[in-house]
Amino acid sequence: MNSYDVAIIGSGPGGYVAAIRCAQLGMKTAIIEKYSTLGGTCLNVGCIPSKALLDSSHHYEDAVKHFEEHGIDIPGDIKINLEKMIARKQSVVDQTTGGIDFLMKKNKIDVYQGVGSFKDATHILISGEESTEIEAKNTIIATGSKPSTLPFITLDKERLITSTEALKLKEIPKHLIVIGGGVIGLELGQVYKRLGAEVSVVEYADRIVPTMDAGVSKELNKVLKKQKFKINASHKVKSVERVGDEVIVKADNKKGVEVEFKGDYCLVAVGRHAYTDGLNAEAAGVKLTERGLVDVNEHLQTSAPNIYAIGDVIKGAMLAHKAEEEGTFVAETIAGQKPHIDYNLIPGVVYTWPEVAAVGKTEEQLKEAGIEYKTGQFPMRALGRSRASMDLDGFVKILADKSTDEILGVHMVGARAADMIAEAVVAMEYRASAEDVSRMSHAHPTFTEAIKEAALAATDDRPLHI
Repeated sequence: MNSYDVAIIGSGPGGYVAAIRCAQLGMKTAIIEKYSTLGGTCLNVGCIPSKALLDSSHHYEDAVKHFEEHGIDIPGDIKINLEKMIARKQSVVDQTTGGIDFLMKKNKIDVYQGVGSFKDATHILISGEESTEIEAKNTIIATGSKPSTLPFITLDKERLITSTEALKLKEIPKHLIVIGGGVIGLELGQVYKRLGAEVSVVEYADRIVPTMDAGVSKELNKVLKKQKFKINASHKVKSVERVGDEVIVKADNKKGVEVEFKGDYCLVAVGRHAYTDGLNAEAAGVKLTERGLVDVNEHLQTSAPNIYAIGDVIKGAMLAHKAEEEGTFVAETIAGQKPHIDYNLIPGVVYTWPEVAAVGKTEEQLKEAGIEYKTGQFPMRALGRSRASMDLDGFVKILADKSTDEILGVHMVGARAADMIAEAVVAMEYRASAEDVSRMSHAHPTFTEAIKEAALAATDDRPLHI
């Protein structure tokens, strides 16, 4: 029987990063993955493939709608080859997962394919083509999450689909009904909207991306409506039925009136739930919460002291980069170091176009906490860079403490917001004030100038370009 200092169950961003960091710290490490490729949901059926399709569909939309304005004339009709687009997406996935294989070999991490389940707190059974058993002084549970559904919906994975199936459709929907106005629904909805589908979003909350700052939600809603999305907030879905090639969704609006939506595909994007099937956690003394999450303390330690859990399988936002931070945190904790994670400074991103990104507190959270704050906001359309690229929608908003000027939250909608948010994270990690950021030189012309201008607006209401 092979023995290890650390075994990781699950090879998503949390699991493989934990494995690499453990190996770097001199621990003999094994990683266990039930699927034939490493990388988990993110690399195989989540972050990476969805961004590949978002980029491809963005190129198509630019060619159809914007190239002529840029002085680029394309003779003949512009056509979509969906099969080729999906194949390119898969090649990106294959390259990325292959990269993880390389990293495992480079760091001398043993990879086991099969379902890992606890025999007890220090022994793991691996059921695959060849079943085996290993011993581990410490184990990290990184089994991730699966798409959630509603109890009355029967997913057939043909017309009633999750994000997994939406990444490999054989045809462009005529009318895609998206249940859920969160990140996954809006991103995949935008892919098919660009390719020619009619898209209707049905959201239970009173606004899309309801966990984000209300100002951001309002701006994104305005932009998507301009892109001809049909957004139906405050709608409670009560039935979903497939009749032949037609999908019928019935929902009650905020007045209690029934509304019917008919389409040819329905994407159910109502969130994700922790995945612990087959783990046999109780055999190791690992407790789960009522919601099925693995219960952990501030050190991400489970009720079994030598077993840790990270990523989507524990509390908190289900984000790949959150899982990565936790993977590093646990590896260093096992090694006897004193790492830290500030969950307030883990950014959230929506990869629509324009992109949406945020870090820190929302206005609603600051009001609820009774914290006095000031706001600085700057529109993207006031930037030379935005006009040059025709990306005029959105804004940057900085929330700062009214008395100390410390930045408490940054929220943005705009081109490259997903990349720009890192500046805000750095500033807040070092407890910068809005004035600190306002006095830093930002290259011109760039989108990040909006951050400087918003900081100027928050400092003493003196933006330069509006």
